[in-house]
Amino acid sequence: MGRLATHIAKQLLSGEEVIVVNAEKIVITGRKVQILEDYNNRRNRGVAGRNRFGPYYPRMPDRMFKRTVRGMIPYQEPRGRTAFKKLKVYIGIPLDMRDANLTKVEKALDRGATRKILLGDVATWLGADF
Repeated sequence: MGRLATHIAKQLLSGEEVIVVNAEKIVITGRKVQILEDYNNRRNRGVAGRNRFGPYYPRMPDRMFKRTVRGMIPYQEPRGRTAFKKLKVYIGIPLDMRDANLTKVEKALDRGATRKILLGDVATWLGADF
């Protein structure tokens, strides 16, 4: 997920519009228990009752990935805000994009890592229903 996010962040900052499909199939490498614990800690940081003002971390895989890319661009500056608005992330493939020419990012492909988990599985574990 990190390699894909950095590649997309560079494209966004160069002025391109980027559309990501099948966000639930993005792979996160690492120990499953450690990944789930990290995302649970992020999620609980902004839960109401502990801290009413956030930060709130999303549960849906498309929003989780969008938040990851947001962390890699200067989204509080005008240049970063305009770049971030050009990012679209979808769960699955939308009907209007079924016939589109889709490309994979070669640098971000899974290289046969033995310890990995899908972003959709993390989202389901956090309570997302998609």
